Amino acid sequence: MCHSLKKQLSESAPCWSNQTGSADFFDSQKTQARHYKSLQEIYKTKKPNKAAVTQLLNLEFESRRQFINSDVIKEQDRAVKILEAYPCFRELDHVLDELRRIIQPSNLKYISEMKDRWDIFYSKVQFYGVMKKVMKPPKTLDGVEHAAAVFRALPMLFPSSTVPPKKLGICSEAFFHVLKTSEDPEGYLRQRPLACPVLLVSEGNCMIAVGTTPVSTFDRKDLNEGLLYLMAYYYALHLTYPKCISTLLSVLQTEILKDSIHDRDSTPSYRKTLGEWKSFIE
Repeated sequence: MCHSLKKQLSESAPCWSNQTGSADFFDSQKTQARHYKSLQEIYKTKKPNKAAVTQLLNLEFESRRQFINSDVIKEQDRAVKILEAYPCFRELDHVLDELRRIIQPSNLKYISEMKDRWDIFYSKVQFYGVMKKVMKPPKTLDGVEHAAAVFRALPMLFPSSTVPPKKLGICSEAFFHVLKTSEDPEGYLRQRPLACPVLLVSEGNCMIAVGTTPVSTFDRKDLNEGLLYLMAYYYALHLTYPKCISTLLSVLQTEILKDSIHDRDSTPSYRKTLGEWKSFIE
C-alpha cells in the first residue's frame, strides 16, 4: 500500500500496488526501482544523456504509469509532484515520447505521423473557420499571429456545452494566452481560475505551465504545434480536460492523436461538432 509520495521518493522509486502477489511481480518491481534510481542519478549530472534517459523511461514505463495514474496524488498537486519525480518531463521531446508510449508504443514514427495529421488539420481548419465566420481570411499575419487566430477560433468551431469561468473570459483562454507587455507569467498564473495546462506567449518565447508551475519553454516559431505539446502533458501527467474545452480536446484526441475516447466522453457536443467537421473535409 502506498502511504505518501514522500515515502515513495525516499525509497528511490514510485510505488505501485501489488495486483498479483507473485514472485514475478516483486522481481519486476525491484528491476523497475533500479531503473528509476538510475534515472535519478542521470539527472544529477550537468548534461543528462538523452538516449540513456529515453531507454530508462522505456524500461520503467509500467511502474511509472501505475504511479502517475493512481489516486496517490491529488490532481491539483500532480504536476509539481510528478515533475519532482521525473524532471525529464520538463523537456518536450521526452513528454512527446511518453505520449507515444501511452498511445502507440510500438510505432516509432508515431510523433512524426501525429504532426503530419496536425499540419493537415491546421491547414483545413482555417478554411473551416472562415466558412463558419469565426475567422477572417489570413492575409499578412506572421506565424505567431496566425497560430493565435487559429487557437482563438478552435473552441468556437468545436464548442462545449459548458461555459468557461467568468474570470477566464473566452474559452481559448483555457489553453492559450498572449501575455501583455505589462503582464508577467507568474502573476498571470496566480490569478488564473483554471489549473489545467496552458500555453503562454510572450515577446521572447512560449511557455507551457500547469497550475502555477512553469514547465517548459519553446521557440515562438513553433507555436502552431503548441496544442500538441499541451495534449502530451495532459497524457503524461494524467490530467482531466476542463469542461469548457472538452469537446475541442476530445476531437484532437480522436482525430490527431488517434486515441479512442470513453463512451461517457462521446457527448452530444462532441458528436455534433465532429460530424460537421467531417462533412466539411469529405
